[in-house]
Amino acid sequence: MDWSDVVRIGLSLPETAESTSYGTPALKVAGKLLARLRNQDGGAVLCCGLDEKAALLADDDPAFYTTAHYDGYGAILVRLEHTDSERLRELLVESWLANAPAKVRNQHIEELA
Repeated sequence: MDWSDVVRIGLSLPETAESTSYGTPALKVAGKLLARLRNQDGGAVLCCGLDEKAALLADDDPAFYTTAHYDGYGAILVRLEHTDSERLRELLVESWLANAPAKVRNQHIEELA
């Protein structure tokens, strides 16, 4: 997996668009960040809840990590080469559900089930 896979999967989600964040390629729904490319290592930053982040890190899966910069922030760092399309889609859907405005989410919730 690489950033092009994040974009391909992300753009399949309703009302998701390519954008930028901190000068890097990103995906947003209604202007809210879902994911962005992490230039330092070619991985991705995916928005998530703090509980989900803690669970992903607790599994010791090499695909997921964090840095001190992201402590206390609802984002998980993903080594894309260590994940697969199914897992990546799950993460992007969770990010979409958490970040899409309620009106947009309610219009499309059944599509994502």
